Amino acid sequence: MNRKGVLYDVGRVMGINWRPHFDPNVVHRELSIIKNDLHCTAVKICGLDITRLMIAAEDALSQGLEVWLSPEMWNKGQKQTLAYLVKAATAAESLRKQWPERVIFSVGTEATLFQRGFLKGWDLTQRIHHPSLRKQIKSGKPSQLLNAFLRTANERVREVFHGQVTYSSVIPIETVDWNLFDFVCIDVYRDRYLKTSYGDFIGRYFRYRKPVIIGEFGCCTYQGAEDAGGTGGDIVDWKTFFLPRIPLVGRLVQPRLKGDYVRDEDLQAHELADQLTILDNVGVDGAFLMTFVSPSWPYHKCPQNDLDMASYSLVKSYADGKHGTTYPDMPWEPKESFRAVADYYGAH
Repeated sequence: MNRKGVLYDVGRVMGINWRPHFDPNVVHRELSIIKNDLHCTAVKICGLDITRLMIAAEDALSQGLEVWLSPEMWNKGQKQTLAYLVKAATAAESLRKQWPERVIFSVGTEATLFQRGFLKGWDLTQRIHHPSLRKQIKSGKPSQLLNAFLRTANERVREVFHGQVTYSSVIPIETVDWNLFDFVCIDVYRDRYLKTSYGDFIGRYFRYRKPVIIGEFGCCTYQGAEDAGGTGGDIVDWKTFFLPRIPLVGRLVQPRLKGDYVRDEDLQAHELADQLTILDNVGVDGAFLMTFVSPSWPYHKCPQNDLDMASYSLVKSYADGKHGTTYPDMPWEPKESFRAVADYYGAH
């Protein structure tokens, strides 16, 4: 692979900010670890706040990483989203001028699910649980609406950003007109249905005769996560997850998982190494592993409260100011998957 990458979240926002605390010094240190210890050559920087995105992107570029900039305004309409993308692309152009050929801009991530107007439903939960979801997708109408939006977004962004542009598509829900973009970028999590056909499935996307990028892939950290793929995080009891954010009442609630699960770092490590081997063998140009760190899904010694099991991250975050031992200045500790990915990227 030309691009050995990981996703770096500076604050995706859905219900809550997934990275509530943003410290540029921590960001600099983590990006340094991503480059020098994880052996990445590229980083996909995701989040809502444009200032955060620019701070992290500039830092990553100054350290020699290629940056795939993914500004994400979720659950808004087309007009508001387009205005946001143009604003982000304008800011990104200043970085591109300073680091030509090393900034790639994404006009969206799985918009059919995360943006309003393509599927029925006010939010993600309503959309994915709508009784007519399969019928809607089968009709092809959501993809038609999506491509109309992507054509406009592509045109508007390219007016202010003069580098390469792409879009991160969720498959098989979306059928994207890849003629618009410089890369075919697809989010593909291996699950029970793709267990034996993962490489073949991805291979279909080479017919567009453009570099194929895996925008997201990964595995959570519990036994059974290898079959769940992109739905691995659904073991969280979301009611208990959001209640602690409510003043006063929240202090009485401890976030927990829906049932009893067994933490398995070795399984996550094996899955990621295996998937990287397949992606390399099938010939993708690059891949971004989901994800480096997930502060809002901290580790807990009690399995029922161990939200890190439901996390795709390569490091387990600690709550209450605790720091790790491998990197004493960081509020997390590398998992076995960190070592497996570092070994793979370092050797390839």
